[in-house]
Amino acid sequence: MMIRSPVPPPLHELETEVMQALWERRGSSVREIMEALNVRAARPRAYTTYMTIMTRLAGKGLLERTREGRTDFYRPVYTQGQYTDLRAHAEVDSLVDEFGEVALGHFARQMAQLDPRRRRALQRLVRKR
Repeated sequence: MMIRSPVPPPLHELETEVMQALWERRGSSVREIMEALNVRAARPRAYTTYMTIMTRLAGKGLLERTREGRTDFYRPVYTQGQYTDLRAHAEVDSLVDEFGEVALGHFARQMAQLDPRRRRALQRLVRKR
């Protein structure tokens, strides 16, 4: 059994493309992801490239792998929303840890500049947690 990191790691460009395709499908085989992404790629990538990326994403705790016959199927551990929330939380914590009051001051200025409706929506979101 794989132990999940409480904060999923950031994604690199190809990892992001693969995860996006998996989030859209809620899971898939390597071949299905390769075919879906290569259709819109300027330079199609090899099956082994996708297999390597998906194996690494599973190793990072972002995908779960199951085997059916000779085919591996992968599904995301987190929804796209969960992943985004966890990454945003980690990034904000990192900024505040590194820059302290200066970072908080920038966040406060950004909030003050928001459209009032959007600011109220964000305040409601914070109260729900």
